[in-house]
Amino acid sequence: MEQSLLALAVLACPVGMGLMMWLMMRGKKGPAPPQEGASPSRADAEIASLRAELDQLRAETRDRQTPPSNRT
Repeated sequence: MEQSLLALAVLACPVGMGLMMWLMMRGKKGPAPPQEGASPSRADAEIASLRAELDQLRAETRDRQTPPSNRT
């Protein structure tokens, strides 16, 4: 009885790890990546928007750092 409980305890970790790895690999089956030449995705549009916002913030920061006598 003790040996079977010991064997169960020893095998619990590797079996559980294998099960978790199998489940995670199963979950990776998703949509295929977009092909080149395809229309821009939602993520690409969001990245472009964030880059534009970043450029605007950098320009504002640059304007604040410029002394008032040099501003036009």
